[in-house]
Amino acid sequence: MAQMKNVDTILAKLKNQGAMTSGELAKELAMTSMGARQHLLRLEEKTLVNHFLQKADVGRPKQMWQLTELGHKRFPDRHADLTLHLIESVSEIFGEQGLEQVILQREKQMLEKYQAALTLCNSLVSKVETLALMRSQEGYMASVEKVASSEYLLIESHCPICAAARECQNFCRSELTIFQQCLGENYSVERSEYLLTGDRRCAYRIKKR
Repeated sequence: MAQMKNVDTILAKLKNQGAMTSGELAKELAMTSMGARQHLLRLEEKTLVNHFLQKADVGRPKQMWQLTELGHKRFPDRHADLTLHLIESVSEIFGEQGLEQVILQREKQMLEKYQAALTLCNSLVSKVETLALMRSQEGYMASVEKVASSEYLLIESHCPICAAARECQNFCRSELTIFQQCLGENYSVERSEYLLTGDRRCAYRIKKR
């Protein structure tokens, strides 16, 4: 049981934080580097992770571990097949205009929910942290990083609607619009990393204008 928990934790850490060394993982898991490496080798045998060498500023290159495509699939889309089928059906029956109306309705519902939660927040950091919490509850594995004074990154390490977004990228456009509208005109929101263009995650840079 403990071994399975360690395996799940390793996969989640690599999903959230990207490539890591066995030593970094060992520190996160409070175990020896050898113990972490043994877990990683077992995961590599199952093709859930692989490794590469990263040049270090000083000394030998570091061996970095990352999720494979199969490893990423351990964090699956929610009902991906059904979602794609529904998108295709709406598009066939109602056309692109009908699909856009579905997206706009989803956008309206999410915006109302986020705005209601953010009315209780009196600072940018509390707003971004509240958004991250709500997005994590929706399956996005969201977190917040401070970039500078009054500037933050909202990071989403997983996309539970990735299949839908690949089929119709207006879902992604809609989410950027939602963030901008619920934060208001005093703040700017721009997407700095994008899963669908090859980045390992989506990230939004949010700052005071």
